[in-house]
Amino acid sequence: MEEVKTIGVVGAGQMGSGIAQLAAVNGFQVWLLDADPKALTMATNSISNSLQRLASKGQLSQAVIGDALKRLHCTSNLKDFGTADFVVEAIAESEVVKKNLFVELDKITKASAILASNTSSISITRLASVTNRPHQVIGMHFMNPPPIMKLVEIIRGAATSDETYNATKSLAERFGKTVVCSKDYSGFIVNRILMPMINEAFFTLYTGVATKEDIDAGMKLGTNQPMGPLELADFIGLDVCLSILRVLHAGLGDAKYAPCPLLVQYVDAGRCGRKSGVGVYDYRQVSKSTKQAARL
Repeated sequence: MEEVKTIGVVGAGQMGSGIAQLAAVNGFQVWLLDADPKALTMATNSISNSLQRLASKGQLSQAVIGDALKRLHCTSNLKDFGTADFVVEAIAESEVVKKNLFVELDKITKASAILASNTSSISITRLASVTNRPHQVIGMHFMNPPPIMKLVEIIRGAATSDETYNATKSLAERFGKTVVCSKDYSGFIVNRILMPMINEAFFTLYTGVATKEDIDAGMKLGTNQPMGPLELADFIGLDVCLSILRVLHAGLGDAKYAPCPLLVQYVDAGRCGRKSGVGVYDYRQVSKSTKQAARL
C-alpha cells in the first residue's frame, strides 16, 4: 500500500471541512469536494477562520496556516480524486447515497487507494460490498468538530485488511487523535451508547417529566457532562440523531432504539437544531443578537 500523501474529502459541510482542515494542517495535499460551489466557499472561509482562531491562541503560526491553505484544493469534479491515496466521505447519513458514491469512487480512484466513511452508524461491510476493493474500505468516524475532538472511531468491515486498518490508525494518530476500534455493528461504540440517552431525554420532555432546561441542567450538573443531551442533539442535528436511531432500531431489532415521536415531529417540521436555527431550542434570536453585537 502506498504512502498517504494526498487525501480526498467528499462533502464540504461541518464534518468534511473539519477533516480537510486536519489533513491540510498535518502536511497532506487535500482535495475537498462538494457539488455545491457555495458550500465550498463557506468551507474555505470556515477553515480559514478556524485556523486564525487557533493562531490567536498560540497553537499555530501564520506560516503553518499559509502552507495549509496552499495545500487545500476545492473541486466539484470527482475525477480530481484520481491522485488521492486516501478518501474520506463525509456526506449525508444515507446508505443509498453513500453506496452510490462508493461505486463512483471505486471507478475513479487508483487501485491502491483506501476508501473511508465518516458514517456514524451505517454498516461498513455493506458500503464495501459495492466496490471491487472491500479489503480497502473502512470506517473512520470523527467526532464533531473534527479539529477539536480527540477521538476517532475506526470500524472494520468484514473484509477490511490489517494493512488498511493500520494505515487508517496511523493517519488518525498523525492527526493527533486517540483511536478506538469497533466491530461493524449498528451505531458502533459511541452512538450505540449516546443515542439512547438522547432519545430518552426526548421521551422525558415528551411525557412532561421536566422542562428542556431542567433536563439539560440535570444531566450537566448531575453527571458532569459539558452539554445536556437535548442541547447536544441540537448541536449534532436532530435529523442526524433520528437517522442514527432508525439505523440502530432496524439493525439491532430492539424497541428501546425506536425514535421518540417528539424527535420525529421536530425533524418533520424542519426543526433540525443549530444548523436550521431552531431545534429543541431556538437559536434565531441568539444569532441576531450576535450579529448586532458584531456591528457595534
